[in-house]
Amino acid sequence: KTEVTQGQWKQIMGDNPAKFQKGDNYPFENAIWGEIEKFIMKLSSLSTDAYKFRLPTEAEWEYACRSGGKPEKYAGGSDLDQVAWYRGNSNRSTHAVATKAPNGLGLFDMNGNVHEWCLDNYKAWAYRKHKRNNPLFRAETAYGRIYRGGSWKSKPKEARCAARNMEIVMGSPIQEAPYRGNDLGFRLVREK
Repeated sequence: KTEVTQGQWKQIMGDNPAKFQKGDNYPFENAIWGEIEKFIMKLSSLSTDAYKFRLPTEAEWEYACRSGGKPEKYAGGSDLDQVAWYRGNSNRSTHAVATKAPNGLGLFDMNGNVHEWCLDNYKAWAYRKHKRNNPLFRAETAYGRIYRGGSWKSKPKEARCAARNMEIVMGSPIQEAPYRGNDLGFRLVREK
């Protein structure tokens, strides 16, 4: 229902590299891609049922953000202040999760608070080339990774359901250092 929290991260990983360490109910942020992959593998290995965890595909993320595919500007409607912490109301910091209204699927913070990593690699033309049903774009020559949703420092246009962003991650020949962002977190999909 929310982004992964600092409390959840600490419970699985035993540490907390988040910049805004205000409490366990705040969104986790500031991890590099490889650390997130380790968190997901560790969490999945602790599962006592047949379920595993992963990042959402970009298509899954947008479908969930739009309350099941509705034509919403923001998750849950058209009033950003009702559903998100963004540049206009955040006071330049993250806030506890689930303190704004949920969208039609009961999901909180799909817009604002922290951007959310998706599983897909980034290509500007991806929407024109993807398959129609839950496409996943993966390419060894694409080093950018998608993140969605806007953050505490986003302008309203950057926090729309449709807004797409990307960041170069570790392993890229054009960026040696891994990317950490104090406005970038993630949420998980649980699947069998």
